[in-house]
This record gives sequence, C-alpha cells and structure tokens, in this order.
Amino acid sequence: MSLKEKVEKALESARPHLQADGGNVEVVDVSEDGIVKVKLTRSCNGCPMAAMTLQYSITDAIKQAVPEIKEVKSV
Repeated sequence: MSLKEKVEKALESARPHLQADGGNVEVVDVSEDGIVKVKLTRSCNGCPMAAMTLQYSITDAIKQAVPEIKEVKSV
C-alpha cells in the first residue's frame, strides 16, 4: 500500500465528522519525505475553525495511522 493510500484510509475516520458539518478534505499530495498536503473543501474552506480541524482532527488521524508522516499542510 502506498503512503497516499495509507493517508486516504486514515482520513476515513475523520471524514464523517467533517461531512456532518458540510465539509470535507481532499488529499492533494503525499511526498516521499512524509509531507502531506490536503485541501479543506465545501464548508471547511474558509471556516474560522479550519486550522483547529486540520490540527486536531485531520493531522491526528493521519499521524496515528501512518507514523511515517512528518507534517500535514493545508493548501
């Protein structure tokens, strides 16, 4: 399984919470050196809570499931 596939699988746990509020997250890129770039979409895009969602929901889910990931960035 590729790193991107592992990240996508990890996000399955975070997506229902985002979708319940009308938002979602899209994986833009996963580099070989462990940097994940995601895009918050729908109601998450521009939401004042987006930074907290990225840090506490998305980043935590990814890093717990895929420990080789070093950083998650929003683009």
